[in-house]
Amino acid sequence: FQRHEFFVDMTCEGCSSAVTRVLHRLGGVNFDIDLPNKKVYIDSEHNVDTLLETLKKTGKNASYLGEKSAQ
Repeated sequence: FQRHEFFVDMTCEGCSSAVTRVLHRLGGVNFDIDLPNKKVYIDSEHNVDTLLETLKKTGKNASYLGEKSAQ
């Protein structure tokens, strides 16, 4: 899996719940949400465009920050 880092303009638990919901619906992802820093880390075989479009379904501003080496 590639680990991708995204910025998502989340301000509260509701926002992170929305992110969790859309990612679970997509399936085939493992992810960590860093709410204070407005980051979402996703391990997935889906391509970046698919992941970004999925995150944008939350209605939040989302952007791709780059690939992370998996810890």
